[in-house]
Amino acid sequence: MLRLARAQTYAARPVHLIVGWPPGGAADLLARLIGQPLSQRLGQPLIIENRPGAGSNIATEAVVRAVPNGSTLLHVSSVNAFNATLYDNLGFNFVRDIAPVASLCRGPGVLVVHPSFPAKSVPELITYAKANPGKINMASGRVGSPQHVYGEVFKMMTGVEMLHVPYRGGGPALTDLLAGQVSIMFDTLATSIEHIRAGKLRALAVTSAARSDVLPDTPTVGDFVPGYEASSWQGVGGPRSTPEEVIEKLNRGDQCCACRSQDKGADRRLRLHGFCKLACRLPRVHRRIYAEVGRGN
Repeated sequence: MLRLARAQTYAARPVHLIVGWPPGGAADLLARLIGQPLSQRLGQPLIIENRPGAGSNIATEAVVRAVPNGSTLLHVSSVNAFNATLYDNLGFNFVRDIAPVASLCRGPGVLVVHPSFPAKSVPELITYAKANPGKINMASGRVGSPQHVYGEVFKMMTGVEMLHVPYRGGGPALTDLLAGQVSIMFDTLATSIEHIRAGKLRALAVTSAARSDVLPDTPTVGDFVPGYEASSWQGVGGPRSTPEEVIEKLNRGDQCCACRSQDKGADRRLRLHGFCKLACRLPRVHRRIYAEVGRGN
C-alpha cells in the first residue's frame, strides 16, 4: 500500500536534474533535450542545474547526499565510469551510491579541426603530426573526459604526439576551438554537428565503428586506423535509497521520454544530434553501468 501511495504521489514537487558540466557541452544539451517532455509527463517543472567541477564528481556527490525521494536526479555518463578508476579518494562509490534510473542514448565522437588547420583527412593529420611532434594542441573537456580518452587512444594507436589541453568542460573547449586557440578536438558529435554544418569546423572522421547518419559522407577513424572505435553513453540516476516504485515510475516507457518509441519528437531531436537510443529497462541499465566500470578497471 505504501509503495502504491508513493508511486501515485510522485512527483508532487519540482524535480532537479543535476548536470556535472558547464552549459554548452553534450551533457547539458541532452538534459535540455529531454527536460521539457519529461516535465510534461511528470506534471512538474524539471529544473536543470549545472554544477561543474572535479570532472562531474561535485555533482555526483551532491546527488549521493540528496534526500532520496526522486526530487533530485543525476545526469550520468561514461565519465562516471572513468572517474571510478581515475580517482582513489572519492567521497562516494558510484556503483554503490547511485541508483540507475534509465539509459538514454549512446553517441559517437567526431574528430574536428579548425578550418585553418592544414590537414583535411585523418591520413594527412597523422602525417602532419609526425612531422610536427608535440606542436598540435588537442582540446578536451578535462583529464579523463571522453574527448581526452578518444584522443589518447588515437595517439597510442597511431604513434603521434599531440599536446593535450584540458578545459573545465566540453563547452569552453569547443569555444576555443571555434576561435582557433586550439587546433583539434575529439568532440561529442552532438555539440559539434551544427558548427560542422555551418562550416565553422571541419570534420575529419567520426569515432564510431560505422558512419553516422547525420554525417554520412564523413569516414570513420577506423577506416584509416584499424580497430579504432569509441562512443559514450548517457543516462539518469538518483540517490541510492530512492524508493523502487519512484525509480520504476521514472523508468517506465511513458516517463523515460528519450526511450519512448511513441515520442517521435524526442526521438527526432536525439537523432538530429547524432544520438542513438538505448534500451532503458532497469536490468539493462544496471548491466551497462557495471560493464562500463569493470571495463575501466
